[in-house]
Amino acid sequence: MRSRTVQGSIAIAATASLALAACGGAGGPQSGGSSKLTDGKVVIGLLNDQSGVYKDVSGPNSAVAIQMAIDDYKAKYGDKAVAKDIEIVQADHQNKADIANSKAQEMYDRQKADVILDVPNSAAALAVATQAKAKKKLYINIGAGTTALTGKSCNKYTFHWAYNTAVLARGTAGAITKEGGTSWNIVYPDYAFGQDMNKSFTKEITAAGGAVGQSIASPFPSDNFATFITKAGEGSPKVIGSMHAGGDLINFVKQFNQSPLKGKVQLAVGLMFITDIHTLGVDQFAGTQFTDAWYWNFDAQNKKWADRFKEKTNTRPSFAHAGNYSAAMNYLEAVQEAGTDDADAIVGKLEGKKINDVFLRNGEVRKADHAVIHDVYLAKVKSSAPEEWDYEDIEKTIPAAEAYGEANPACSMS
Repeated sequence: MRSRTVQGSIAIAATASLALAACGGAGGPQSGGSSKLTDGKVVIGLLNDQSGVYKDVSGPNSAVAIQMAIDDYKAKYGDKAVAKDIEIVQADHQNKADIANSKAQEMYDRQKADVILDVPNSAAALAVATQAKAKKKLYINIGAGTTALTGKSCNKYTFHWAYNTAVLARGTAGAITKEGGTSWNIVYPDYAFGQDMNKSFTKEITAAGGAVGQSIASPFPSDNFATFITKAGEGSPKVIGSMHAGGDLINFVKQFNQSPLKGKVQLAVGLMFITDIHTLGVDQFAGTQFTDAWYWNFDAQNKKWADRFKEKTNTRPSFAHAGNYSAAMNYLEAVQEAGTDDADAIVGKLEGKKINDVFLRNGEVRKADHAVIHDVYLAKVKSSAPEEWDYEDIEKTIPAAEAYGEANPACSMS
């Protein structure tokens, strides 16, 4: 799939500028005329799965979320915006690390991307981190779960914005095990994300007093999980944990619900997006506990933003969409504060920043490992939806420090 370009609108309505001036909302350290932007503009790269199993999770609609951030940035700063010309370039990595690697090179070198966002699929995410380090260009990951981004593969130019596998495990595995689900069999996709999920969940299950009988690797991607589900039922576990995501998770749950294990063994889900519930149906996931990084109907602030997103897409946002908005907005705010899109200057503005926005609650860009820590939520799927897309009950807010723990000791920024 060829890379595509979306040009941000340049003009700012005079009425919006006047209103901002009257409220004191427009501002910034310097005017656009004295700013120092590479090639005279800011280029934001969106690299994700636009045609496969993770398409609905993030995909093309993340470009809409990023454009919303661009529009909000311009409305906020008006004529004093450092970045007046902002461009989005997009590419489909097809969930392949080699394609992600080449697309990242193309974005940084030929399309002059100042930052790359999103990149679900942990193998792809790690490939882009390597390019960011080599090119000394910004990279903010939203969609991948691997802890290696803030561990052994961390680097000065890479930030992990939304979640990681350890956060998911601390919330979900701990809660289910402590409630009596002490014996588990785990099925995971056999690539970086699934391997990391298996390790993280096994660690937390054991810490909570449980045990994992089997860890079963399955191909990625896959549409046939029957033999893996049967194998996972061996040994009479109390819980079968699916560590899949997107289209693979949907296929796994659908086939589990059609198996003799339905109703006899609890199904636990490692990573779930609201788009997964919508695709398969709330009844198929009813009662499932999972850890969510963000929910559109959590409070009035989230719902207001989600309503804007729905007007543009006719769908509710996943946490990946909200995360892409937040990452883009905070990147642009850093450009505004620094007066430049120079990568080293932006890193300096982001490190240690405390953030409370529509996505991050009690957020902080941790300097030690570039994990963006924030509150997350233990959620349960409702038995029925009071309205379309309202599928989750938030049972507990997990504070940022508890969810993320200490900085990853495997990370060295040198």
